[in-house]
Amino acid sequence: MKLPHLTLISLMLLGSSAHALDLGSLKDKLGTLAQPAAPAAAQPAAATPVAASTPAATNASALASFSNKDQVGSLKQALTQGAETAVASLAKKDGFLGNDKVKIPLPESLQKADGLLRKFGMGSYADELQTSMNRAAEAAVPEAKTLLVGAVKKMTVEDAKGILTGGNDSATQYFRKNTEAALAGKFKPIVNKSMQKVKLAEKYDQFAGKGAQLGLVDEKDAKLDDYITRKAMDGLFLMMAEQEKAIRANPLQATGSLAKKIFSAIKF
Repeated sequence: MKLPHLTLISLMLLGSSAHALDLGSLKDKLGTLAQPAAPAAAQPAAATPVAASTPAATNASALASFSNKDQVGSLKQALTQGAETAVASLAKKDGFLGNDKVKIPLPESLQKADGLLRKFGMGSYADELQTSMNRAAEAAVPEAKTLLVGAVKKMTVEDAKGILTGGNDSATQYFRKNTEAALAGKFKPIVNKSMQKVKLAEKYDQFAGKGAQLGLVDEKDAKLDDYITRKAMDGLFLMMAEQEKAIRANPLQATGSLAKKIFSAIKF
């Protein structure tokens, strides 16, 4: 006979009462599972060498021979390419689950109780929850494409110059600043709909909401759909940063001859 979901969560997280959530007991149990690490000995700060010139200054000089129109046009080509590639890599089965760089783990509070769960032979429930979380992210991420491409279209000359003369993740930071709030609004309803199919997620929310009141669960992890939405966006921006870094390091990967020429001129 299958155990009721509330009983399952009680066993999973407490390993004791099969009928109620004893958060005080859980807090004691979790305390033994995560001992704080000893602080590392302070190391003397290394002297910072004085650079002859900054990358920004070098890049600005290299860009001087290109018109503003060409700079903006080439950057838009490259960023549209990077955004579309990042979305495509994640918006498929195992896009998140099969990629260790972006795979969404169980919330930290639940990871601490995972050992108890497996002692009772219920590890499959934790595995099922993690799989469902990553599938929800894979379902949501296609919504990002329109917003990212829209951010590229609205880019100003000043934005473009800042990105071209900036660091390896300047474009990714631009995207995060201009699309993160809107992405959360697009992702969350899809994540929520996907997670409604997983009864265990509902029980987790009940537990975590009470746990957050006692300081047992981090407030930002108290709702599973919020946690998944945040992790999905982190994964997306990570993949976009990798695309940006690759194009800067190897300009020939850029789409369009002008983008290749300009990124070659500012290659670090």
